[in-house]
Amino acid sequence: MKVLMLNGSPHANGNTALALVEMEKIFRAEGIETQILQVGNQDIRGCMACYACLQTGKCVFDDLVNEAASAFASCDGLVAASPVYYASANATLIAFLDRLFYSTRFDKTMKVGAAVAVARRGGLSATFDELNKYFTISGMPVASSQYWNSVHGMNPGEAAGDAEGLQTMRVLARNMSFLMKSIALGKEAYGLPEKEQKTGTNFIR
Repeated sequence: MKVLMLNGSPHANGNTALALVEMEKIFRAEGIETQILQVGNQDIRGCMACYACLQTGKCVFDDLVNEAASAFASCDGLVAASPVYYASANATLIAFLDRLFYSTRFDKTMKVGAAVAVARRGGLSATFDELNKYFTISGMPVASSQYWNSVHGMNPGEAAGDAEGLQTMRVLARNMSFLMKSIALGKEAYGLPEKEQKTGTNFIR
């Protein structure tokens, strides 16, 4: 089994990375492979709604989004972690997720998603909610912990002092591991849920 972990911070070794590493320890103990992808310091432009990906199966901008697509397709779980900017996720990570989720046409049903927010003080729950929406629109179960998936810290390494936050990360990784393994067993026994042909309606007629 494999988890793809996205570091949405521009600081590769900051507090967001510290939270991901805490989760990574548990995944390894559970026998789950991990890949941490540094997103927040990359030059990622936003989606321009050209819809070229509907024909080609990949984004027209050939950058980290297309590089990550195969890892996303093969993983059993995805962790999206971000620092908090104005009660929101890092704009680079959001641009990346917009394009990654829209341009990849494979079925994401029952891949497990987890959002992690890191902040000095406030805006964590709004960022957590923002990131979870990518999972819930894609048929991906959302992993939970003992509290909202968040860690506090401003200067690099400060999050190491947030004992509750780090414990939350460990519990999250254990719960996510259990959920992925349980889904794998469920797929063997029952397969994936039946799919209906998607119905799309517009509000303006």
